[in-house]
Amino acid sequence: MAATNAFCQAKPTMTTITPPKTGIIIAILPMLLASGCQWAASSQNTAGAQLYEQGQYSAALQQFQQVVATDPENADGYYNLAATNHRLGNQRRDPNLLAQAESLYNQCLDHQPNHVECHRGLAVLLVDTGRPDRAFDLMKNWAAQNPSYADPLVELARLYEEAGKSDVAKKYLEDAVQRDAGNSRAWLALGSLREQNGDLEQAMRNYQQSLAINNMQPEVTERVAMLSRQISANYESAVAAGQTQIATQTNFQSGTMSR
Repeated sequence: MAATNAFCQAKPTMTTITPPKTGIIIAILPMLLASGCQWAASSQNTAGAQLYEQGQYSAALQQFQQVVATDPENADGYYNLAATNHRLGNQRRDPNLLAQAESLYNQCLDHQPNHVECHRGLAVLLVDTGRPDRAFDLMKNWAAQNPSYADPLVELARLYEEAGKSDVAKKYLEDAVQRDAGNSRAWLALGSLREQNGDLEQAMRNYQQSLAINNMQPEVTERVAMLSRQISANYESAVAAGQTQIATQTNFQSGTMSR
């Protein structure tokens, strides 16, 4: 068994499919680099994710426990275990399950310090258990430790938005796209916040920027089409009501249109 575990510790880079908010991760391993134990862990993660989506949480837990037994360095396995315990703890109002979830989130971060979903899950758990200040500190510390990484700012903005502080959230998202203009998640989050605030044209531009970076986002493509129709309808209504204006020279500064 010891030899098997040592072999499993040499892991290739992994990509993940992540459902919205706090969800289960299905890990997809590079075909040419995956070892036998890694393929087993991937299969177990997939099986567990399917059970989780079906609401069979106890059975999902068994699959995810096998993941970390097969591959003790598998950060996604620890995250999936944590997320399932988190869900069960909330459903059953069981503080022991929530404490177990917190421990597993931290184990996930021990193995992969920049695990985005794990930071998000742990922050949600801290809020759920009455420790919002620690949730914000978690994200702020993560951002400070990774000054070129946009994802901590995206998740910090998410916390502020959920706390009803959309202006602060917007500032962090604007900082995120400045920090990494190639981060599709940051542009998507900024577009979503601007759409909620009624700034439809700028929201559509942000969505389009997200799609330019990652065009495998069908829901964002649909959102852009919907916003385009809505903006056109708003314009036609304004024309019918005689409310349109022609831009004057004062609307331009240094060659750019003021917004």
